[in-house]
This record gives sequence, C-alpha cells and structure tokens, in this order.
Amino acid sequence: MGPVNAHELDWTAIEDGEIRVRRKQLGEAAGGDRIGCSLYELPAGERSWPYHYHAANEEAIYVLSGTGTLRLGDETYALEPGDYASLPATPDGGHAVANDSDGPLRYLVVSTMNEPDVTVYPDSETFGVFVGSPPGGSGSRLLHGYYPIDADVDYWDEQTR
Repeated sequence: MGPVNAHELDWTAIEDGEIRVRRKQLGEAAGGDRIGCSLYELPAGERSWPYHYHAANEEAIYVLSGTGTLRLGDETYALEPGDYASLPATPDGGHAVANDSDGPLRYLVVSTMNEPDVTVYPDSETFGVFVGSPPGGSGSRLLHGYYPIDADVDYWDEQTR
C-alpha cells in the first residue's frame, strides 16, 4: 500500500469519561500491522488517557505543534514542537499528556502493536487486558476489560473452574 496523507483522513473524536481528544490512525490507514502511528489533537485544557504504562507495547511521542506537559514516571516535562519521548513497555514508561495551553496540542504516537497487552494504571490501582487486538487497534477482541490490581482470586477457587 502506498503513502497516506493525514489531510485526507477524517478525525475520530474520542470522548470517554474525562478524555476529549481527536485521532487520525495513520498506521492503520497505510496498512500497518506491527507498528501503529496516530496523529492526536488534544484541545486546550484537556488531558489524554490517565497515567499508565504498557506491559507489551513500547510507544513514543513526537510533538508537532502546540505546547503541553508530559508526565513520565515521577517527572513532568514541558512539551513543545520537536520534542520526542520514548515510552518503554515497563513501569519506567508510565506516561500521560496534558495540554495546559490556550491552543491545541498536536502530536504523533508511534507504538508496537503487540497483543495480548496489559496496561497498568498506577494512580487508580487498576489494569486493563487486551486480547485479540492491541490497544489502539480496531480488530475484534476476544477479551478486554479493566480490573482492580488487588482483585486476585485463588487459582483453585470455585470461580476459576
């Protein structure tokens, strides 16, 4: 498949809970299978997904325009055009993006598209499971859900049989 032009793709609005962001799935539109790439536009005063990290997928962010902040681990960094950050698939890669400016923040997120994946949300002590299609993927999922980290059951419990 040949190149795609972001200007020719429609925005998808994602409004879920406290999230208000627009996305164009460039990787999928270009026929990508193992590497995803999305263009995001985060409106003024908004933040992206809650602080999280992935267990199976490495991500990276590249800022195209606007300003904001990146929470990465225990640090918060100012973002401006040209900034690039690697987000490893470890607790050290925990991240969240916020737009504390008066204008939109546009950035690319590149990601491996491995599945299954587990996303961990340390602030809320929860985790998400993605089987059949990775986070950001559009395929059907065999299993998907969010759970409290401490919701452990014994392997031999009646509920697991």
